[in-house]
Parts: sequence; structure tokens; C-alpha cells
Amino acid sequence: MTRHEDAAAPGTPPLPKAEADRGADKPPWLRVRVSNASSLTDTHALMRRLGLNTVCEEAACPNLGDCWSRRHVTVMILGSVCTRRCAFCNVATGRPQPVDPNEPERLAQAAAELGLRHVVITSVDRDDLHDGGAQQFVACIEALRARAPAITVEVLTPDFRHKSGAAEAVAAARPDVFNHNLETVPRLYHDMRPGADYAHSLGLLAHVKQLDPAGFTKSGIMLGLGEERGEVLAVLDDLRRVDVDLLTIGQYLRPTPRHAAIARYLDPAEFSEYAEQARARGFPLVASSPLTRSSYHAEEDFGRLRAARDQAPNASSRPA
Repeated sequence: MTRHEDAAAPGTPPLPKAEADRGADKPPWLRVRVSNASSLTDTHALMRRLGLNTVCEEAACPNLGDCWSRRHVTVMILGSVCTRRCAFCNVATGRPQPVDPNEPERLAQAAAELGLRHVVITSVDRDDLHDGGAQQFVACIEALRARAPAITVEVLTPDFRHKSGAAEAVAAARPDVFNHNLETVPRLYHDMRPGADYAHSLGLLAHVKQLDPAGFTKSGIMLGLGEERGEVLAVLDDLRRVDVDLLTIGQYLRPTPRHAAIARYLDPAEFSEYAEQARARGFPLVASSPLTRSSYHAEEDFGRLRAARDQAPNASSRPA
């Protein structure tokens, strides 16, 4: 049985399969189980009823069962079809549907029904839109706060490349966390992230921090794509140089045989060592493990990050 079949219980929706990663060669630390099948089923039904997409499903996240059983979801706005074709990503590529003006309200309703205190919003790349979908991010942030003023909002945005004013619009909506993932080392961008540019993505994070110095920025990378240790450490240096607050590091898992192959599985001790390297460089918070993903335990990480800032001498916070 696969790890997904291990996790499933009668009556629960099927979990996404990382088909190319099945088999005896998978290390035991990458096997996951679901602890609350009833909540998983309820969460799945809610997403379908409200017509919302989730990156948990579309990206075949290995943590779906764990998160959904705890009624935590990451909604993927702007449709389920991406205008790019990254070699590691399971999201469909093609011609997207028109932007849904009612999506922000449905997102806010889902957050209310799930009782979420911290919401993570991500999206497909929408190179077809003049603003890359920035205004939909803004509308979602506004809808969430209109319904629950105390809610905290984390956005995981595309790179908004060639979309003048897009990053500024999202930053002006003042999400509590602005996340944009570098994903991998510069040498692998051409093969892994066609259409993206490492310097642009790094510059986006730098620009957002300049626009809102008191806001939190976040980024993440995957390991196991063929990167070398020195290249990873150079990425950590780059991210810290632009004052990124929260770093996530996880193992790449191949969604299907059509996607980029895994160069190797890293031992959990290697992830711990990279975490130590990141902390030594001054990152306020680091999440690094084989199963770490951008939005995995995002609420807990945000709470720790905010507490660390509050306790720091000469801490600066956003004005209310």
C-alpha cells in the first residue's frame, strides 16, 4: 500500500498521489498518516460546496491529510490552471478561466466555517492578467478582514514578473506575512522554473520589505533537485541579505513521472544542519524538515515569529 492508501479510511476523500515517488526506495520519514478522517472528509466537502481550489490538492501535498484533519487549508485563488509549467509543480498548465469576482467572499465564508484564525492564500501564475492577479489577492484580504477583523492573513504570491504595480498593490493591503518562494538555486532556474528569474524573485522580496519594513516576509526552497550544498548556503545568504524573516526548507517529491526527477532524498539530519546554518545567518524563524512546506504549520510559525519580534529589544511593530 502507498502512504496515501495507508492514510485513507472508508468514506474519506482520496489523498493526492505523488505517483513517481511510490515504492520501497522512499525513506520511512516521508510516510504520513491521517489522525482525524472525519474532519478530513468535512473539510473536503466544504471546499467542494464553496467551489474553492486548494493548493493542498492541486500540488499533491504530502501533508494534506494532516492539515485537513485539523481543518487547515490553503486556498488557491484565481483558478486551478497556471500559465506556466514549472518542472516540479503538479498544478495544471493551460488557458485559465476568467477571474471569479465572488471568490473572495466564498473564501471568507470558508475561513469562518472552519474557524480559521490564520489564513494562507496562494494562487496560480496568471501571466494573462494585466496585474498578474494582484487585485484578487487584495479583494481576498479585504473580504477576510471584513468578516473577521482579528484574522491574520498570509499570502504566497507568484513573482508578478512584468506586472508593474502588482506587488505594491498586494503589499498596500498589508498582509501579515508576504511569502514568495525562491524554490531552488539559481543554476536550476532554467530547467525548473521556466518563465521565472532568480534575481527578480529575490528583488520582489527585497522590494516588499522596503514597502513595509514592519511586515513579515517569508520564502522557501526545496531540496533534492540536484543542488549543491554551497549553492543552498548562497541562497540563504541572499535571502537574509534582503531581510526575509521566515525560511522554509523541505524535500522535493516528484508528483508524476512527467515531472523533474528526484536527485536524492536528504536525511532529516541534513535539514537540521541547514536550519542551524540559517539561524546562524540571523533568520528569526526557520522551518526545515523533509515534510516542511510553505503553509505547513503556518499559523504556529506566525505566532512564534510575532512573539520573537515582541520580545526582541527595540522591536518595531506595524502601526494599528
